[in-house]
Amino acid sequence: MALKKGDFVLVDHVGKVKETGDVFDTTTEETAKKEHLYKEGEIYEPKLVVIGEGWVLKALDESLITMEVGKISIVEIPPEKAFGERDPEKVKRVPLRQLTAKGITPSLGMRVEHNGKMATVRTIGAGRVLLDFNPPLAGKTLVYEVTVQKKLKTRKVKMAALIHRRILAIEESSFKLTIKAKTVSIGMPEEAFYLEGIQLAKRGTAMDIQRFFPKITTVKFVETFKTEPEAKA
Repeated sequence: MALKKGDFVLVDHVGKVKETGDVFDTTTEETAKKEHLYKEGEIYEPKLVVIGEGWVLKALDESLITMEVGKISIVEIPPEKAFGERDPEKVKRVPLRQLTAKGITPSLGMRVEHNGKMATVRTIGAGRVLLDFNPPLAGKTLVYEVTVQKKLKTRKVKMAALIHRRILAIEESSFKLTIKAKTVSIGMPEEAFYLEGIQLAKRGTAMDIQRFFPKITTVKFVETFKTEPEAKA
């Protein structure tokens, strides 16, 4: 089954640094736990990718059309196509007190914010801290082990995946979709009503649906509140 630009696919991946073999990213819970990357509350599952939309690294995105559904592919990405080469100019020494004054107690490898930019602590000593403002994976060759688990086919399934992409915390099947001519109606499950950031997620979902399905001009979110019947005496 050939893949092409614009296809909706569900992708599992494991990202490693070629030079060390260290895993820095994965979509599978088992690998996350094995590599000590597991985060409580994180959702591990195949990731929705619309091929060609830049939702993953460009070099990885471009390689997806060469893959077969269900087969593992290895993609090697050199630094210039990943996070760039390391720039020595982006490594700075700063007084330790500038961090401690903000309540930061630095430790080696820690990610800290300084002057509005994120940096990695490289060394600490003599009242000074060496901060590296390069991206953590700059200068690294990345190796991705990628499996396209599924190609999504129907409008309804694709729209459901777009909703889930924005509202990960709720099961995809909890949303009830009704598609009529130019209108999509999305029945919201009660557990989604008060989620943090739900209004932004709804707006993003509506924009996604209208972008990928231009014939849809209206996206409705339906929240139904039910009262419990009073128990008879």
